Amino acid sequence: MSASSPAIVWFRQDLRVADHPALVAAVARGRGVIPVYIWAPQEEGRWPDGAATRWWLHHSLNALAASLQSLGSRLIVREGSSLPELRKLAEETGASAVFWNRRYEPEAIRRDTAVKAGLKADGLLAESYNGSLLYEPWEIKSKTGGPYKVFTPFSKTCLAHAEPDQPLAAPSRLARPTSWPKSLPIDDLQLLPTIHWDSGFRETWQPGWDHAEQSLQEFLPTGVTLYAEERNRPDHRGTSRLSPALHFGELSPRQIWHQVCSHLKEQPQSPQIGEPYLRQLLWREFAHHLMYHFPDTPTQPLREEFSRFPWLENQRHLRAWQRGQTGYPIVDAGMRELWATGWMHNRVRMIVASFLVKDLLLPWQAGADWFWDTLVDADLANNTLGWQWTAGCGADAAPYFRIFNPVSQGEKFDPEGGYVRRWVPELAKLPTEWIHQPWNAPPITLREAGITLGKTYPRPIVDHGQARLAALAALRQIRG
Repeated sequence: MSASSPAIVWFRQDLRVADHPALVAAVARGRGVIPVYIWAPQEEGRWPDGAATRWWLHHSLNALAASLQSLGSRLIVREGSSLPELRKLAEETGASAVFWNRRYEPEAIRRDTAVKAGLKADGLLAESYNGSLLYEPWEIKSKTGGPYKVFTPFSKTCLAHAEPDQPLAAPSRLARPTSWPKSLPIDDLQLLPTIHWDSGFRETWQPGWDHAEQSLQEFLPTGVTLYAEERNRPDHRGTSRLSPALHFGELSPRQIWHQVCSHLKEQPQSPQIGEPYLRQLLWREFAHHLMYHFPDTPTQPLREEFSRFPWLENQRHLRAWQRGQTGYPIVDAGMRELWATGWMHNRVRMIVASFLVKDLLLPWQAGADWFWDTLVDADLANNTLGWQWTAGCGADAAPYFRIFNPVSQGEKFDPEGGYVRRWVPELAKLPTEWIHQPWNAPPITLREAGITLGKTYPRPIVDHGQARLAALAALRQIRG
């Protein structure tokens, strides 16, 4: 390779130019930089991007392409298998190095290991970096040297560890290669839906690193300090809603961590007031820690006894849950918000998940699959941790006997019924007293609200009290 040979930067779930270690490494060589994105869903095993994440990816790639263009560069888009495409690019451009930021899903690790070995065998420099986590999964160890299975000691070890590295500055300019290789238009990847069900997505979200940064800046002034008291209220805008940006790497966790910490230092309140929000970043770290050390957990329970759990098969109940037609307003509101916007408030995610696995006794994997296809922030590590936590079969899991009551959960976290009225409009005229339990409302109240149970809104598909007893009996069964 000549002294002027360029370097390829392989973008994946790091669609930004700031705090991008692989891009910084390529720039440091002082030669041409070739940014590339390769669409290779066949390499994701059983976890290719779902419909909602493909929608986000399309727009995020366009935002990345625009930001690269502003740096005097361009995004090269290819489709196919990663190693052959990288080899083609190296041959076409004379590139002598390939840099990328690591991913931690089991299939991605296997693929990246093979890519690195193949490129090195070709005589290329191939290096990967941490651009997605505060700490590498192998850096945080228990006192016995193994992985953690409980969040609290994991988080304490993280906080006792060296502070996360400061974010890297974005380059001011990218050197161009002698000539640009061919590139596909992003539209050719056909990431957008052919049936336009995404109008709610367009009304709710603006993908791209620039919008992610704007969202963070809007959240900092009051969102961080009020997070502890507002985060459980789906009827309020009490969370940062940055999870899609984190999944696609439009923002890095280091950027968020240090901007939050800097903001808190300037506030008169105790810095500890920001800990509840920062703890959410550590939960994300914990999710990746678990997936790295226990790679079978996306499909298998970490607690082996749950492989014997007597799950039911009931497609009618599953469809009712997916469509937000269970007869429990807080559950139905959450599932309809998910379908309309590709997102659901975290408290409501726990409620709907508990309803699926404990009221309906349907397997957590069915819920995880539905979330995977419908969430714009579908992240394998977080999705797995969340569902195994609710099902009681994973690390740091909620005890199985903790069964959320959908009525009391609704009354506690949506006390005025605003969330339900927004997403279940057929109940909008129901008085607050009955909004979370319309089946108990007096007949005259239902008539005045224009509600006919079983017609305009379904009756509950199961009785929660009876379902709770059945779930506890199932738990006793696997305990022998």
